[in-house]
Amino acid sequence: MHFLDQAKIFVRSGSGGPGAVSFRREKFIEYGGPDGGNGGKGGDIIFEAVAGLNTLIDFRYTQHFRAPRGQGGSGSNRTGAGGEDLVIKVPVGTQVLADDEERTLLLDLTTVGQREIFLRGGDGGRGNASYKTSTNRAPRQHGTGWPNEEAWVWLRLKLLADAGLVGLPNAGKSTFINGVTNAQAKVGAYAFTTTRPQLGVVRHKGQEFVVADIPGLIEGAADGAGIGDRFLGHIERCRVLLHLIDANDADVAESYRIVREELSAYGGGLDEKPVVVALNKIDTLDDELIAALSAELEEASGAEVIPISGASGTGVDWVLDKLLENIGPDHAPVGPDDQGEEPVEWSPV
Repeated sequence: MHFLDQAKIFVRSGSGGPGAVSFRREKFIEYGGPDGGNGGKGGDIIFEAVAGLNTLIDFRYTQHFRAPRGQGGSGSNRTGAGGEDLVIKVPVGTQVLADDEERTLLLDLTTVGQREIFLRGGDGGRGNASYKTSTNRAPRQHGTGWPNEEAWVWLRLKLLADAGLVGLPNAGKSTFINGVTNAQAKVGAYAFTTTRPQLGVVRHKGQEFVVADIPGLIEGAADGAGIGDRFLGHIERCRVLLHLIDANDADVAESYRIVREELSAYGGGLDEKPVVVALNKIDTLDDELIAALSAELEEASGAEVIPISGASGTGVDWVLDKLLENIGPDHAPVGPDDQGEEPVEWSPV
C-alpha cells in the first residue's frame, strides 16, 4: 500500500432541519391550535483514531466529507429526525491542522479509540407550537434551523514509536530494523533505498518497543536536498534516537555532524532527545581500526559509541539495552510463565 502522511480534505457538518408550521384539525374539537414540531439536529463531524491504519492514502481519493442535515419537523408535535454523525477514521498519530499559514494544530489523535467532535451540526429550528403564547394563539412563524459548519483542514500523520533511527543514506538503518524487528524494509546498495517510514516491533529481554526507520538525511536536507526532512515529523514523538554511522565513511565524525545539524535545523526538539550512537558495519573492519574510529566518533559526539554490525548481529543486544534504558520501564516485562502464551498486546503510545 502506498504511504501518504499528509492530505487536505473538506469537512462540513449537517445543518439543522426547519421547524414545521402546522395546526390541529380534529373532529369534535372546536378549537385546534398549533402543533408544528421542531426540526432535527444536523450530524456532527467526528474524527476517530483506529488501529490497523498507518497511511492517509484513502484521503487522496475521497476528499469531501459532508454530514447529513436534520429532517424537518411535522404536525402532531413531531420532531424531525436528526442527521447521523459522520465519523472519519484516521490512523493513530494523526493531527488535524487548520488551513492557514501557521497550520494551527486543532486536534491530535494519539490513542486507539480516541474520538473528537470537530464540527457540530446545527440545531433544528423551532416549530410553530413553541411560539404559542396567551396572546398569540395561532403563530405562523417557525425556525429554519441553525446553519452547519465547514472547513478545509490538513491531516498530518506522525507515526508513534518509542525509538527512531537516523543517519545518512546507506548507514544500515534498514538492515538494522529488519534484524531486530518483524519489519521487511527494502535494502539496497544505493542512496535513498528507504523512501518512506517503516515501523517494527522489537522484543528484547521480555519487553517490547516500537522502532521507526525514516529515509536517510544528507547535508541540506532541511532545505530540501535529497528526500528532504519532511519525514522527521515521524520521530518527533520518539523517546530516544539511535544514530547509526557507517564505519566505511571517509570521515565518521563529519557523518555524525551532518545529521546532527539537520536535526537541529528541523527543530521540534529532535536535537534535544537522548541519543544512542552506534558505529555500524564493523564486520568489514579489523579491531584496531574499529577502536580508532570509535575514539574519533566519541570525541565528536561526546557520547559513548557502540560498535555494531546490523548484518551479523554483533553489538546489537548492547544497543537494544541502551534503547530500553532511555525508553524507561513503561513496558511491562514478560515473565517466564508467560512464555508460549498468547502474545502480549503492545501499543506504540
